[in-house]
Amino acid sequence: MSEPEQEFDRRARTREIQAEFAARGDVLGWFDALYKEAAGENEKIPWADLEPNRYFRAFAEKNGLRGNGRSALVVGCGLGDDARYLDDLGFKVTAFDISPTAIEWARRLHADRDIKFEVADLFEAAAEWKNPVATAPGSYIRGGFDFVLEVYTIQPLPLEMREATIDAVASFVAPGGELVVVTRGREDDEEPDELPWPMSRRELSRFETHGLVEKHFELMPDETDDEPTDRFVVLYERK
Repeated sequence: MSEPEQEFDRRARTREIQAEFAARGDVLGWFDALYKEAAGENEKIPWADLEPNRYFRAFAEKNGLRGNGRSALVVGCGLGDDARYLDDLGFKVTAFDISPTAIEWARRLHADRDIKFEVADLFEAAAEWKNPVATAPGSYIRGGFDFVLEVYTIQPLPLEMREATIDAVASFVAPGGELVVVTRGREDDEEPDELPWPMSRRELSRFETHGLVEKHFELMPDETDDEPTDRFVVLYERK
């Protein structure tokens, strides 16, 4: 089977699993099912390339991104390749995924690194990960992370959950912190037709309702995907 055929095959299987779970009313369970079915073969998972996301890496290299000991959170980390890259850049990294299978796999792959891999639900994450954290009525302490990375986590979730998903991701950014979002992009008036559902700039603007200011937007042409879709890479900052 040729490489394009293999890519089509694994994407088709991913969509089948997602549809099976959606039909049962379980919109999140398919992630762990996919990792389990892969049985240690990352080639069966469309996004598991065992290297950092090429679009985020291009952004980081172009802008000279450095951690300098800052705290970072990777949302929906999968097998942890982006988490490892942030560790390379000098961040103190926490990474989470809803799939226990993915997290166990990531811990094995990156056992040589001081990365904190956690099983967590985006919508039920630890209070101290969020900004701000209430310690008593009317009393708050600084919560959240200095740098948050979201790559392809919002787009595979149902469109009716998009606003709540954006709200949850935004909550992780500490005062003065930054958020980078990498997603397949679409026009505001374009209707997404299948998984993964690309994001529009209108949808992305919801981040700004949470006190996040767009500091950088870049459209990166897709030259590798079997279903070419331009990527949006967006940097936000919380004032």
